[in-house]
Amino acid sequence: MFGIFFFLRSALPFIYQFTAGAIAGVSEILCFYPLDVVKTRVQLDTGKSDGMVTVLRKIVAEEGFGRLYRGLAAPLMLEAPKRAVKFAANDFWGKTYMNLAGETKMTQSLSIATGMTAGATESFVVVPFELVKIRLQDKKSTYKGPLDVVKTIIRKDGALGLYAGLEATFWR
Repeated sequence: MFGIFFFLRSALPFIYQFTAGAIAGVSEILCFYPLDVVKTRVQLDTGKSDGMVTVLRKIVAEEGFGRLYRGLAAPLMLEAPKRAVKFAANDFWGKTYMNLAGETKMTQSLSIATGMTAGATESFVVVPFELVKIRLQDKKSTYKGPLDVVKTIIRKDGALGLYAGLEATFWR
């Protein structure tokens, strides 16, 4: 089965791989976003968490079902650029490392280095979107929407403020 995946992956043109990845990513976001909201709430509510199910019930009862999808625009807008950067970075770093090592085929160690570097590259795209999403998911959030979050961060912390959490994301 694993061999079939690699055959299909290399046989399909980039645009098909990209489209399939984007569709899978958007589907995942739509299905699991409420759990991400609950997880974020539990993490922000330090020391007094009631557990995932109780927090989920409280959100729906006190704030309405729609609150489980507040901030959804940021991850949806992120999905296509994230996939594009991931595929492009993986291709770029793979070729770069193979050239540096004088290899004609990808080895396991080159594959690990490629994946780590591509993931680090992807972090630069992901962090601003995740920051906006988390700010909107906070129960105490008073932001009007994603653009309000961006404007407020830039006004208070400058453009680099959009990269708060970059190091943690980089190492993840």
